[in-house]
Amino acid sequence: MHSSPRIISSSISAVSSLLLCLALLPTSSASQSADEPERPRITGIDHVTIYVTDLNKSLRFYEHVLGLTPGCPHYVGRETCFLIRPSNQRLLLKIATGDIRTAAHQNWLAEIGFATDNVTHMRDYLVAHGFQPGPVEKDLDATQHFRVLDPEENHIAFVHRPPADPESPSSKQISSHLIHAGFVVKDLAAENRFYVDLLGFRLYWQGGFKDDGTDWYELQLPDGPDWIEYMLNIPAHADHHELGIQNHFSFGVKDVHAAAAKLRARKLRKFDGPEIGRDGKDSLDAYDPDGTRVEIMEFTPNKNPAAILTPQIIPSRNKLSKFACHLNLLVILSEDWSCAQAQDQPQSKDPCNSLADVERTIPSAGSG
Repeated sequence: MHSSPRIISSSISAVSSLLLCLALLPTSSASQSADEPERPRITGIDHVTIYVTDLNKSLRFYEHVLGLTPGCPHYVGRETCFLIRPSNQRLLLKIATGDIRTAAHQNWLAEIGFATDNVTHMRDYLVAHGFQPGPVEKDLDATQHFRVLDPEENHIAFVHRPPADPESPSSKQISSHLIHAGFVVKDLAAENRFYVDLLGFRLYWQGGFKDDGTDWYELQLPDGPDWIEYMLNIPAHADHHELGIQNHFSFGVKDVHAAAAKLRARKLRKFDGPEIGRDGKDSLDAYDPDGTRVEIMEFTPNKNPAAILTPQIIPSRNKLSKFACHLNLLVILSEDWSCAQAQDQPQSKDPCNSLADVERTIPSAGSG
């Protein structure tokens, strides 16, 4: 059997991509000194802290409408803590002080915390790359954590909690997993140098209100199913109402229509949706008493998303990352194989017309 020009061309492309990766990826001896720490694993979202003005109103919303149970084991902080079961994540309510309330462009997502398997090593890693994180603190239950600012001064934390037996969720709890948090980003390249190049987050999905635009840019954690979302192209003069829509967090559910029925039964009179978004997922948007958007989203898409992960993404430091190289090569090689199979069996669907079937990693329904 003779090789088709398509297969020969793609094979050459695969070899070229491999050579390009090998040429552009720095060797360990050249790029990393023996003393430079490696990045510990980042496995999920540990917590989200939000500002609130009236604690009683917020408690009614989060406890009675969303069904969360206040109280986290061994927690002695000033914030009100909700334990999300069985994922062992936290939602914390922090009273907004006067300067927060009067700030014109304040992000009311006070902090996003990421779970890591070694807090001390993570702090050392950030220090080695020029960041100035706060000290490592230890809680009564041996939980360790520290805080740091990202390039746009969003507050983030890294947390390591000792193993705990998962607790069964309350029957009223609207969701059992906090799947993502989103925040306004002004400089995508600067944020990507931190989250992608340094921390290893990877592109999950990007899309926009129009097919040729990018208004949402989602990055999945390097070692877990959760993700963050950049909210792009937001006006610099955006007011509190607009920022409350953009800076948000999201709970995952198997059936958003069942979740909507629960919200109606609990007398929540106004929320948006459910409707299928540009990412192909069915979701709804509720708003807490201070206007912070709480998204409730199905774990898996119901239809093909309006845009897909682009395997040829090049990080902002103008060099191919190891991930981009390997993914690009795998796409080409798998495309070669699929095309060869399709050409051997003309009756089958030809996968060579598009890369639209490239699948992105998504949390399974069981992860909630």
